Amino acid sequence: MLLLTTPLYVLIIGTELLISHLEGVKSYTWKDTFHNFLLSLLTGLTDLAMRGVSLIVLTFFFSLSFFKWTHAVSYWVILLLFVDVMHYWLHRLGHHSRLFWAIHVNHHSSTHYNFTVGFRTGALEPFYSFLFFIPIAFAGFRPIDIFFIYSVGQVWAILTHTEKVKKLGWLEYIFVTPSHHRVHHASNPKYLDRNMGTVFIFWDKLFGTFQEELPPQQYEPIRYGITHELENDSIPTLIFHEWSAIMRDMRRKDLSLKQRIMYLFGPPGWSHDGHSMTSREMRLQEHIKKKPPTSR
Repeated sequence: MLLLTTPLYVLIIGTELLISHLEGVKSYTWKDTFHNFLLSLLTGLTDLAMRGVSLIVLTFFFSLSFFKWTHAVSYWVILLLFVDVMHYWLHRLGHHSRLFWAIHVNHHSSTHYNFTVGFRTGALEPFYSFLFFIPIAFAGFRPIDIFFIYSVGQVWAILTHTEKVKKLGWLEYIFVTPSHHRVHHASNPKYLDRNMGTVFIFWDKLFGTFQEELPPQQYEPIRYGITHELENDSIPTLIFHEWSAIMRDMRRKDLSLKQRIMYLFGPPGWSHDGHSMTSREMRLQEHIKKKPPTSR
């Protein structure tokens, strides 16, 4: 897959660089781009380390399956849908549980938005992501086919990381487009934890996480990155800053066991004393601020 996609990536990144230069827009920086590819390399190494384990686990559950797929077209269509919806829930977990957000957060830490940001992945995610594919293997889909469809989805995902492609008409109703994914990478309260899909956007509409990209006259421009500024943008900080914050919060004095568990597994931003806010609380606060005063 890498041999097939590398020329595509070179082409689209080169085209985006050229367009950015002609527009006089600084869409790339050397340091940010280097970090994107380095994080991709680290994720690739952990993925390689876990590939044997994940193959053994998925093969075991595939051997237990009593489903037999005889129609080739339905096999691949259903497999695509199955992989995509399970990845939706994997992705959603990474946004709604702080432990998993600590792994996923570096994908959102760039303040730029270009094709190379798609390579900025969670280096520890391969240690558990394959567990979400167990139901697919048990449903009679070959592990090698699951890996293939997953890889295809990741190629699509990388192609959505750009500001150069605007809205795509009727495709917006079916697929995750650059417009949808720009929302996902925004740190504006209204856009936080929205548009979790990889290939198809209808999962977000079905499960209540969809948000359209709004024009400037309806909402503020997108701000990329995370909601708080990092002390520095070194690789160790990008990977481990949220882990440090978790440990710092869990060491707070006079916490109950439940509160310590919430700091680890609760939604990112949860706090027992209001010193930080979840995305839902941020949206509520923004709504209250923008609500017109009641006339008397």
